[in-house]
Amino acid sequence: MSAVLPMNAAGVARSEGVWAAAWRRFKGDRVGLVSMVIVAGFALLMLAAAVGLVAGDWQKEVGVPNAPPTFIGPAAKETSAAIPVPTGPNVDISAVDPLAPRYAEWAELAKKYQTTEATRRETLPFGGDRLGRDVLAKAIKGAEISVFVGVAAAIVATLIGTVLGALAGFFGGRLGDFLEWVYNVFTSIPGILLIFAFAAVAGRGVQSVVLILGLTGWTGIYRLVRAEFLKHSVREYVRAAEAIGASTGSRIFRHILPNVSHVILVQLSILVVGFIKAEVILSYLGLGVSVDQVSWGTMLAEAQSELILGHWWQLVAATAFMAVFVTAFSLMTDALRDALDPKLRGAE
Repeated sequence: MSAVLPMNAAGVARSEGVWAAAWRRFKGDRVGLVSMVIVAGFALLMLAAAVGLVAGDWQKEVGVPNAPPTFIGPAAKETSAAIPVPTGPNVDISAVDPLAPRYAEWAELAKKYQTTEATRRETLPFGGDRLGRDVLAKAIKGAEISVFVGVAAAIVATLIGTVLGALAGFFGGRLGDFLEWVYNVFTSIPGILLIFAFAAVAGRGVQSVVLILGLTGWTGIYRLVRAEFLKHSVREYVRAAEAIGASTGSRIFRHILPNVSHVILVQLSILVVGFIKAEVILSYLGLGVSVDQVSWGTMLAEAQSELILGHWWQLVAATAFMAVFVTAFSLMTDALRDALDPKLRGAE
């Protein structure tokens, strides 16, 4: 038996009661709550990095090149043959070099412009990269770019796919046929080639990556939303709403959309994970973020050459940050899906 959204006397869905019941179900899922706390922590970390409270100096070379993590200890010193310094008085070469008397004067003047190089640390909490930059600061700053790209691109793709899928599934006819033709055109081209084509035109940068992934990643959610709207548009509660005079927009957004929101959330979580991976690929190939920015993708690209030399900490830091966020976000959206699923709501 299909779940029917409860209606009030005016035939309008009691959306406030639905969301309250969904929140009660979500609070009962401890895994979902813990995952939401982790995702919120990443959001606060990204905000702090954006305003410069943390990881603002990620570009500074604070350690020696490839400084190991603190728990490993400093790297062994390399022995080198020292060149012996000659002793004794300086040889007077004024007879053959007319500038020799000025050397002492120039040396005193040069001391006024000498800069003292800051002492670099032998170890860093999570290690350093080949330039001596703190890997932990880079991973935090990289979260700001990678997570923003993944979430923003997923929201753009979800909005495009949801709107087009709702229109195609609810109205059908010529509009549905035209949208199906657009969908078939996009899906007939391999996804990676489509991304590269858009990237070659749009260029590098965060905004370009978000636009590229959003314009190329909406087809999957379009197909699912269209199927759900085809199914729900002929059900009794939608027909009843139409009979009492509910507008087209009300039927689409207030009656059908809440009943398919769990499908949209699942696809949103899948898109976020996929788009973070796509950003890694684009940045690795030089089509992602600009060279003066850092993301988890650029960190993994740098770690490839470092790993050959046995410096694994940048790879581990970027991978650990990515794994924690992706896992927490997936579990949170799974809990939201269960809380919003109309079948589970009807079982209460």
